[in-house]
Amino acid sequence: MRKEYSKEEILQYAEANNVRYVRLQFTDLLGIVKNVEIPVDQLPKALNNRMMFDGSSIQGFVRIEESDMYLAPDLSTWLVFPWETPQGRVARLICDVYQPDGTPFPGDPRSVLKRVYARAQEMGFSAFNVGPEPEFFLFKLDEKGKPTQDLNDEGGYFDWAPVDLGENCRRDIVVTLENMGFEIEASHHEVAPGQHEIDFRYANAVEAADNIATFRLVVKTVARQHGLHATFMPKPLYGINGSGMHTHLSLFRDQQNAFYDPDDDMGLSETARFFLAGVLEHARGFTAICNPTVNSYKRLVPGYEAPSYIAWSGKNRSPLVRVPAARGQSTRLEVRSPDPSCNPYLAIASLLAAGLDGIERQLELPPPVNRNIYMMTESEKEEAGIRSLPANLSDALDALMRDEVLVEALGHHVLLHFIEAKRIEWNMFRTQVTEWEREQYLTLY
Repeated sequence: MRKEYSKEEILQYAEANNVRYVRLQFTDLLGIVKNVEIPVDQLPKALNNRMMFDGSSIQGFVRIEESDMYLAPDLSTWLVFPWETPQGRVARLICDVYQPDGTPFPGDPRSVLKRVYARAQEMGFSAFNVGPEPEFFLFKLDEKGKPTQDLNDEGGYFDWAPVDLGENCRRDIVVTLENMGFEIEASHHEVAPGQHEIDFRYANAVEAADNIATFRLVVKTVARQHGLHATFMPKPLYGINGSGMHTHLSLFRDQQNAFYDPDDDMGLSETARFFLAGVLEHARGFTAICNPTVNSYKRLVPGYEAPSYIAWSGKNRSPLVRVPAARGQSTRLEVRSPDPSCNPYLAIASLLAAGLDGIERQLELPPPVNRNIYMMTESEKEEAGIRSLPANLSDALDALMRDEVLVEALGHHVLLHFIEAKRIEWNMFRTQVTEWEREQYLTLY
């Protein structure tokens, strides 16, 4: 739980800690962190929500004739970065974006998540806890400081030095995150060479999304200090595992886990079963949000530990959703499809909206699939009612547009601009001629 700062405390802290600059941080529609940096003497103005910026220059925001936007800092996000500049220290505040008339900007991803979370509160839930597990790759830099395709190590799952040459970088990332208030639960080498995972403690919905955005910034910054490039690209190399962001979800009501029922044979409450049914119902729709790049779909294929089928289980990791063994207050669902290129605010909002729809409509949960789905025949999957996730970004966008629940949750502005940006991305991709195509067809035909 983040500390609630007052304006006076922030001003005193800035002066006592030699803060010279403050970054007013927000994200664009694609989840890319943006910021307006101000000298510390402008901090009182920022704390009174009087800092403006040009929204027309931000992806998915507004047209030039309606460009003025205000930044409203969330005081609980005050944080001083642990690294220093020659001029002094730098702090940040994460902001909500407002229109000149004082209303929340409908294209602000953070506001979208707040709106969906408010719906959960109206339904009687006191918290929606989210525990992400983002993975990333470390690549070497060339002499010009540009990323290469050379991995930093040849390690595998849970390996350590000397095989895991990224260990020192990963340790420094962990130390930096801890200095910034993160509670790190695990840090290890992942399955693929050059691949790493750092798990941090769950948090309530908006704070969890803030943490993911901050985490990606820290990982990239510390990696660069080690002469490395960190990427959250879902599938940077052919033939090895891609990077996912398995996301653990649980709803609470009055400090009690609403997903737990000690009298159920699996320890799952009706609420958990309805929520899970909603996630499965809307899985094809939220895939475009949770897997938003052309490259995302090169990860979601059989054989590399990423889900490609819509099913659930308490025992194996091939379905879309796994129910971890822990019960009581730790009862939760693990959605395994999201990847770390997603906009965390929109991804969490989509998952929550899907689950809440399952609760409201009391959707029936299909039986668990405890077999390895990758080993099942097509007829066996059809008989079990197992659908596939979209095979590419274009199919995922079509599924999103057909999902009325997610369309309403995201809002017209976000949906319109997201679809437009991603259609452009898809059309650019599908008209490219790749080296693979030339190797296959240039001499054959």
